[in-house]
Amino acid sequence: MAGSDKGLIELAGRPLIDYVIAAFKPQVQSLMISANRNLEQYGRYGAPVVADTVAGFAGPLSGMLSALQAADTPLVATVPCDAPLLAADYVARLAAALGPDTRACVAHDGQRLQPVFTLLRRDLADSLQAFVHGHDWQVRRWLETVNAVAVDFSDSPDQFTNVNTPADVSRLALQFGAPHD
Repeated sequence: MAGSDKGLIELAGRPLIDYVIAAFKPQVQSLMISANRNLEQYGRYGAPVVADTVAGFAGPLSGMLSALQAADTPLVATVPCDAPLLAADYVARLAAALGPDTRACVAHDGQRLQPVFTLLRRDLADSLQAFVHGHDWQVRRWLETVNAVAVDFSDSPDQFTNVNTPADVSRLALQFGAPHD
């Protein structure tokens, strides 16, 4: 998307993050936004904005680490800002799979893991910090190290649709009932 901040890309007249927050906020006790730029714009949503604590670009794992370190709840659910079709039962379904010995759950769409759609115990922060500082930034690999449980979402794979291209924006705009330029 040519370096654009994906959360602020407009879809049917609203930034993508609006859709994610509308779907996600009713499912969680508190909301936090992970962002490294446009902090003032994200701050307008009334939730704490947490920047990466890892220098350089460590990708989604860095945002997950910052969220785990800043959280005041025992669990942290994650979802990317470019997934506007999040289901209303997303967090509940992940939580239902969280047993007493399970430290992480990850969504599976019936074809593949969706590694940034997770529910994590906050006590995973040390494990994740060691992993990231080992310069391995692949979410899937870290989830394997903590024996994350895959949660079947094969009945609702559309919620994992994300916006990666202008064509995605145009296609989803039609779904939301608004043409896109």
